[in-house]
Amino acid sequence: MAPLLSSRLLLPLLLAGGLTACVSVGPDYRAPAVAVPPAWQAVPLEGAATAPDGLANWWEQLADPQLSALVSDALAANPDLDAARAALRAARASRDATAAQRAPSVGASGGVTRSTALGAQRTLYDAGFDAAWELDVFGGLRRAVEAADADRAAALADLRATRVSLVAEVALNYIDLRAAQMRLAIARANLESQSETLQITQWRSQAGLASALDVEQARSNRESTRAQIPTLDTARAAAEHRLAVLTGRTPGSLHDVLAVADSARAGLLPVLPASVGVSIPAEALRQRPDIAAAERRLAAASARVGQAEAARYPAFSLSGSIGLQALGLSTFTGGGQVARSLAASVSGPVFDAGRLRAQVEVQDALREQQLAAYRKAVLGALEDVQNALVALSDTRLREAALTGAADAARNAALYARHRYTSGLIDFQTVLSTERSLLTIEDNLASAEAARLTALIQLYKALGGGWSPGDATETQAPESTP
Repeated sequence: MAPLLSSRLLLPLLLAGGLTACVSVGPDYRAPAVAVPPAWQAVPLEGAATAPDGLANWWEQLADPQLSALVSDALAANPDLDAARAALRAARASRDATAAQRAPSVGASGGVTRSTALGAQRTLYDAGFDAAWELDVFGGLRRAVEAADADRAAALADLRATRVSLVAEVALNYIDLRAAQMRLAIARANLESQSETLQITQWRSQAGLASALDVEQARSNRESTRAQIPTLDTARAAAEHRLAVLTGRTPGSLHDVLAVADSARAGLLPVLPASVGVSIPAEALRQRPDIAAAERRLAAASARVGQAEAARYPAFSLSGSIGLQALGLSTFTGGGQVARSLAASVSGPVFDAGRLRAQVEVQDALREQQLAAYRKAVLGALEDVQNALVALSDTRLREAALTGAADAARNAALYARHRYTSGLIDFQTVLSTERSLLTIEDNLASAEAARLTALIQLYKALGGGWSPGDATETQAPESTP
């Protein structure tokens, strides 16, 4: 038990506490330096800007009101975003609770005791206040608050990262939905055209101008195209259901909102912006909330090394109480007996078989883990941006080539049917051109969607989708006791 000290020792102890108030054992955190290239690898990207423009609300540049509405709904009702907000609230409350440990604690008590001795009854009334304060001589509590501050900042960054991922996922699934609808329209248009070819072949067979083989090949070609429609419709339904869940709705509730005519092909996909904002690598890393979260977790781990180190040093505390006792309520304020006490104590480890030293080692190893996680996050972010830039450039070239190929395939299919009807070519040429047309048009629709997907992935890689003071962030006051 800590010895009770006289009040004459109180002043020197307080002075000692004041002189050592600035001492904090353990490492002082410094953000790690990482190697960042001065510019992205050269990529032939048309219309690339040198700085991000409208990165916070990048989806608005796609000029699709339905996409913008879905994003707004997701930001308002997505369960993952609600969970991230709650995690931020918890981190803020935990920080306040940790900081409160540095202040004195005061409690009040009162009671009535009735006793009987030698046939006489006596009632004793008592009331008092107790106070205790642990002097943070070696900075253990300061390190704990430092770690809690970093945890709070990491939770805020996690909320922002959730928003970035959510917006990108909504946009990606919207592109998947529209691409599936386009490919369905292409398949159905080709199915109709192939049905007409089959009918022509049947007429020619009845007239003795074509063989039964031609008829069966035409039927096989048409049914092969028909078989693709259920698979495409499954992809359409999956994207539609995912969008419903992302916006906090039940699957299937968006069917009427997102449905289009079976023959719709043009205008389904959003419009690509005229220019794409691409910041320098260092700026992109500062914008990425997942990088900020990893760095703050590293700071928290570093502070906890100091917290564990402080546990190896002596602890100083002050406690005191004042109370009043009386035999009756009428004499409680005037004739009661006042009791006072004041104590100062010091305690510290003498022998713990290396337990506290091992705790320091554990926290230092956790700090190294967070350092490795931070470096991995930085490298992953640079990789994401570079991959998205390459994909955006390559999908543009692929789309341009397929656009020309689709025009040629449509003309070839038209000419082949006319020449076959006139008896100038065999049916194999018609089959070949029809199959080629379906394949190329389907590939073109996929390429258009892939280019938009690459753009969305680029904006996500750049950390787009949030800005300080977003309405999705809770606005609890930042207290600093």
